[in-house]
Amino acid sequence: MKDNAVKKIVKDKYAQIAKSGSGCGCSCNSAGAISRDIGYSDEELAIVGAANLGLGCGNPLAFGKIKEGDIVLDLGSGAGIDAILAAKKVGSRGKVIGVDMTEEMVAKAKTNAAKQNITNAEFYLGEIENLPLNDNSVDTIITNCVINLTPDKAKTFKEAYRVLKPGGKIYLSDIVLLEELIKEQRSDKDLIAGCVAGALLRDDYLDKIKSAGFKVKILHENKEISKTQYNGIPLESIMVELEK
Repeated sequence: MKDNAVKKIVKDKYAQIAKSGSGCGCSCNSAGAISRDIGYSDEELAIVGAANLGLGCGNPLAFGKIKEGDIVLDLGSGAGIDAILAAKKVGSRGKVIGVDMTEEMVAKAKTNAAKQNITNAEFYLGEIENLPLNDNSVDTIITNCVINLTPDKAKTFKEAYRVLKPGGKIYLSDIVLLEELIKEQRSDKDLIAGCVAGALLRDDYLDKIKSAGFKVKILHENKEISKTQYNGIPLESIMVELEK
């Protein structure tokens, strides 16, 4: 399937979720239950409010080392759940930049941040394969179950490397495959939008990260998510720390 067709499927699906406030993205279970299962505390969920749509596969804030004063980039910021939490961590001297390719999600994130009185987060419409940021401009990058949705993952990692400051880190959670999918699964629209059909095999995913220039540290691999959210499809959620 061509890249533009994949992007349209993803944008249409997540625009629908943004408008309705619920729906099947990377899961069809309740947002609260999913978020607790993948590492969000009740305190964090209370902070983010309506920004929690249950679309992630991990909590990059739980394993990420974000400091006060950092400039943080959230790749595929969605409704703003991770950006809002990061904005609390970086404080008034720091800033969070969210980038998402779905206009409805960007609008929702801005609304959710305003509801939580967040003034140090900005949200932009854009593609994470072509980031609207300068070279060496952010301290830390977070991303939650998004890179699997991008057609060109190698370019996405190269772009992340470009905008990250030397010594900066990325904290990501994402879906990777443990076995190859069949052709029909790869072209299934629901699986494309559901974080499965566009996912790479685990080792291929890690090779693309290393090829972009990053040092890789695997922090956790969650195979149980296959049973709890993906009907037993052979995949896992992987949490990784990358350093430039």
